[in-house]
Amino acid sequence: MKSTARLCTLLVLMLAAGDLPGQRLATEFVVDGLVQPVFLTAPGGDLDRLFVIEENVGRVRIIKNGVLLAAPFLDLGAQISFSGERGLLGMAFHPDYAHNGLFFLNYTDPAGTTTVSRWSVSAADPDLADPASESLVLTVPQPFSNHNGGMIAFGPNDGYLYVGLGDGGSGSDPFGNGQSGSTPLGKMLRLDVDGGTPYAIPPDNPFVGPGDPLDEIWALGLRNPWRFDFDPATGDLWIADVGQSGREEIDFQPGDSPGGENYGWSIMEGVNCFNPASGCNTAGLTLPIYDYEYDVFALRICVIGGCVYRGSAIPGLDGAFFFADWGSGQVWTLRQSGGAAGQLLERTLELAPGGGRDLRKIASFGRGGDGELYVLDRVDGEVFRIVGDLMSLAVPPLFAGQQAAIALTEASANARVFLTYSLSGVGVTTVPTLGVSLGIERAKLASSGRADAAGSFLFSEVLPLQAAGRTVWIQAIEAGNSSNVVQAVVG
Repeated sequence: MKSTARLCTLLVLMLAAGDLPGQRLATEFVVDGLVQPVFLTAPGGDLDRLFVIEENVGRVRIIKNGVLLAAPFLDLGAQISFSGERGLLGMAFHPDYAHNGLFFLNYTDPAGTTTVSRWSVSAADPDLADPASESLVLTVPQPFSNHNGGMIAFGPNDGYLYVGLGDGGSGSDPFGNGQSGSTPLGKMLRLDVDGGTPYAIPPDNPFVGPGDPLDEIWALGLRNPWRFDFDPATGDLWIADVGQSGREEIDFQPGDSPGGENYGWSIMEGVNCFNPASGCNTAGLTLPIYDYEYDVFALRICVIGGCVYRGSAIPGLDGAFFFADWGSGQVWTLRQSGGAAGQLLERTLELAPGGGRDLRKIASFGRGGDGELYVLDRVDGEVFRIVGDLMSLAVPPLFAGQQAAIALTEASANARVFLTYSLSGVGVTTVPTLGVSLGIERAKLASSGRADAAGSFLFSEVLPLQAAGRTVWIQAIEAGNSSNVVQAVVG
């Protein structure tokens, strides 16, 4: 299944640069019937359950094997306030949840105070939390009802809990909280919830020491970091920070950063000066990796982060960051290289569910225990899984020295298609010119051709005699798309 010419062809495909569409995507409906779902998560490695928080009713719900359980995992009820942008806003499982059963919630209490607390799973039922187990970790009074942030997450590189807080609300940061070192508002906090009660200060936090800024602060200059995400593979931090009325921004912090970044609010909004409106001093500020114009006529009014894809089902999506806009319903993916943004692709039409369903108001993305990504519609109470719109590859029994007819369907009409194989197993082989990554390691080119108008092609290959007894992994690709991976043993 190989020749020198074919290997050279694949090397050319892999090394040349190209600006082609990324891996084609679609969505699969998971469940509906939720009440204002605003976040989804799962303990690492839990392949059966997804945990969804419902903002205004203060419940944590479980989707188990595709079914929304009737009994909530936890119901905070009267413990929360829900006017303005308040409610149950964030959830994070302890990295060692499988052994200690601890998880953390971020909500606003009846007075509107941001509350981060520790909880335990029930000893009797893994699908229920212990409602009497709450232990306070952090409370932050909020001067207004909006800009509470709400996201909490554990850093994959350090195991510390990160807490995103908005600037306290109203508009235009009236108290200057974003740049003030004496308040946690408008900041990213970093807490060691295992090292003390209720927490300890990580010794390498950037502002540890006497005086302001506060020891808890990891980064500052944020307006309303509603959702942020750590890249599970690198520890890079992506922050979607909601803008005022000029720019919506995405901030980026590399996984090896020592912290201390100042993302500029309210000196700047995105890449523009805000206060003052011109001639602002940008020294020491970290500008966004990407921002876009706030446009009320196009309904682009509120950036919604965001997750980096590191699942296994869609290799061509590896490393892409998803984000959306609350007003317009648009969805994009973005990649970074060396801290610079690239490969911005709009995904709105691809991810449109169809079948009478839509994604009207995207409140958040989420990651399951298997690393696959989900998107939540707050208004319709729905959850969708992001999936690859893959081509279909059918491989017959393979025999050394004989011809094999390998059928490809669901390719793009009249597209150039490539059949590849690996003797090493599953992995990742990136083909930049085709805008796709293979799900097999050390891929080699077997054949190529052009699909017909129906998107079908039949590869016809004679397997070499020396292939007898070998295991082979086979996959097809085209520009922006790949097929399923087929594993076979050559007879």
